[in-house]
Amino acid sequence: MQNINDIISEYHARLSSIMYKRKAKALEKHNSKSKYFVRDRIDLLLDEDSSFLELSSFGAYDKYNNDFPSAGIITGIGKINRRLCMIVANDATVKAGCYVEETVKKHIRAQEIAMKCNLICVYLVDSGGVYLPQQSRVFPDRFNFGRIFYNQALMSSKGIAQIAIVMGLSTAGGAYIPAMCDQNIMVRNQSSIFLAGPALVKAATGEEVSAEDLGGAEMHTSKSGVADHIADDENQAIEICKKLISEIPLRNKRKNKHSNINRIEEIYNFAPVNYRNTVNIKKLVKLLVDNSKFTEFKENYGKTILTAFGKINNKPIGIIANNGIIFSDTALKATHFIQICCKKKIPILFIQNITGFMVGKKYEHNGIAKHGAKLVNAVANAKVPKISLVIGASFGAGNYAMCGRAYDPDFLFTWPTAKIGVMGSQQAANVMSTVRNLSDSEYNEIITEYESKSNAYYSSSNLWDDGIIDPADTRIVISMALECVHNRKIKKSRFGVFRM
Repeated sequence: MQNINDIISEYHARLSSIMYKRKAKALEKHNSKSKYFVRDRIDLLLDEDSSFLELSSFGAYDKYNNDFPSAGIITGIGKINRRLCMIVANDATVKAGCYVEETVKKHIRAQEIAMKCNLICVYLVDSGGVYLPQQSRVFPDRFNFGRIFYNQALMSSKGIAQIAIVMGLSTAGGAYIPAMCDQNIMVRNQSSIFLAGPALVKAATGEEVSAEDLGGAEMHTSKSGVADHIADDENQAIEICKKLISEIPLRNKRKNKHSNINRIEEIYNFAPVNYRNTVNIKKLVKLLVDNSKFTEFKENYGKTILTAFGKINNKPIGIIANNGIIFSDTALKATHFIQICCKKKIPILFIQNITGFMVGKKYEHNGIAKHGAKLVNAVANAKVPKISLVIGASFGAGNYAMCGRAYDPDFLFTWPTAKIGVMGSQQAANVMSTVRNLSDSEYNEIITEYESKSNAYYSSSNLWDDGIIDPADTRIVISMALECVHNRKIKKSRFGVFRM
């Protein structure tokens, strides 16, 4: 079993690889056009003192022979002219910025967060559109490529500003991304927007036309009206974008008190390397909240879960953190706490390290199923912002009760030590061995499969979370997520029937 230092070192090595390792041919082609790389574009766009909360860096990890690092798209949150913005930026050094299944999921997830949190959306477009070998998994379904434009229409109707800078290709269906924005910017002799490129036009109609004449910046800003602003280079395009954002009224003009938030190296002592062992959850929570202070709710009841009120970067928050398996009293305690948070309109942070609900004759007779159902009902119907953090195990119904992906948290982050599945690998192998006699090799195969498909990297590759984070950065990340959810209105929570 790895120790925490090895786990963190491996995490940073994998992260560095997906962030910066690209094929030499793609880099040379990008450089030959005097174009900035995608993360440089984002750096130039953000305020100098702004952090950037990058989302789902491990999208499509260990898929497609790792030819789509970060799923070929960078998404994240930062400030532009003091306004919180969601940035969605194609990486043209990854298969010309084309979209595979995970690229679409990542793009749509960024839009969902922007809609929930009322974030200005900035698209840095440099994409060849759908990756054709994957078209059947990218094009036709409800949450496939077309959902991007559907979401753009919804955001427009909600008054959420959207601005696009076209920095390269914006092709086929992707041409609608800038076309559906409030305003867009093109770069002279570099940007192109068209439903079909020159080669496809010639094949379809026989017409021969250059990319610039067909869909260049000069044409679209002077003839078609598809584009609104023209820039001589990327620097000027970025400055125009900043100016447009400065003209959008600030949503929250109040000056919020902020403290300097630093990394917490001490938190590594509480990373659950072995999910069978509990962690000292109170000490972990003390590291996350301001001044290590929180007020515990029902301290002496349902002790396998911690419920508490505190602040992170001067913002109130309710915390529900696992301190063991979920029993009936645990579920009732958490349900009661959620109702109070909803009354007070306080966001909830769920900290998951849970192997599931208690099983057995005694617990079934005591109604563990109905008490667990109350908790699941409360989590589903709570309209307050919800942030989930998986630090260790997240198994079975415990995942649902602690606001897993299916329960639509505003943000969901994992530590590299996280494991998400129906049950642990050893449990699965034992269950299968009970159902049918397994050979030693079959038993070991089940363990290997469960281990490989429940680890944090598999989860993040499939976009089941919003990113794997270094545990030492947890307070920084949660603080930024809280700032985002603070930007939205909180509706009244209405709960369903609680079986008594």
